[in-house]
Amino acid sequence: MQIPEIPNLIHYAIPFFVVTVILEVILTVKVKLEDYEFKDAGTSILMGLGNVAIGLFTKGVILSIFYLIYNFYHVFEISFVWWSWLLLLFAEDFCYYWFHRISHESRLFWASHVVHHSSKKYNLSTALRQTWSGSFYTFIFWFPLILIGFHPVMVLVQMSISLIYQYWIHTEMIDKMPKWFESIFNTPSHHRVHHATNPQYLDRNHAGIFIIWDRLFGTFEPENEKPVYGLVANIETYNPIKIAFIEWFAMFKDFLTPKISLKNRFLYLIKPPGWKHDNTGVSSKDLRKIWENKN
Repeated sequence: MQIPEIPNLIHYAIPFFVVTVILEVILTVKVKLEDYEFKDAGTSILMGLGNVAIGLFTKGVILSIFYLIYNFYHVFEISFVWWSWLLLLFAEDFCYYWFHRISHESRLFWASHVVHHSSKKYNLSTALRQTWSGSFYTFIFWFPLILIGFHPVMVLVQMSISLIYQYWIHTEMIDKMPKWFESIFNTPSHHRVHHATNPQYLDRNHAGIFIIWDRLFGTFEPENEKPVYGLVANIETYNPIKIAFIEWFAMFKDFLTPKISLKNRFLYLIKPPGWKHDNTGVSSKDLRKIWENKN
């Protein structure tokens, strides 16, 4: 099987990202929705540039690891044909859903993913606010695709396609899409819910491209109440370094809590954000239950 050279789709998309962010700024000011916070947007863009720069290294490492697994064992020989790309579209999105969901339910993965949720604004620049640490270890969620027999190049390309799709849904400029589209695909409305701190919206709508996984696994929530964006406890800084690593620092500080068992130290890594060994913590699930009891 002839292996095509892997295209760096994210790099090709950068000019498009820049143009659309500028266009959104102009439209936001023109229709007087809300002043565009340039300091926040600038931080998001810096985080995105850092992610791209780190990706120059990590993508090579990931591709190498994928090749090692692929060459060691894979079930099927899947060719570079149209139907394999169609299968991969859904298979990769299924892996993305579980990566994204676990990134909210396990603090080890939340430590890198929290970066993307750290802005109290919601616009196209927010899509660029990406982790500097996640690419070093979150690729494990895509191992099953390699073991099934999808070629490493195919998997990396589809991962990039998924991220590019998710760019346009980070906006308040689009209200609701047609009902049939909203029922199948991830949309700005669905993703606004995901970025919101309203109790009923916490840890909901983890979709990448298709919202069907959230509907299937019970994590779907429609947008009704106006979303309030950010974190339950916001990171009050525009410093990219702090945003990139503040949760890692907090997690390891909890991990090193004096006089706790080895089991509890380990649980600080795998339990949801907000968990405390002495039962004093409040998780997203707890906040949602409190809201449900009130309503």
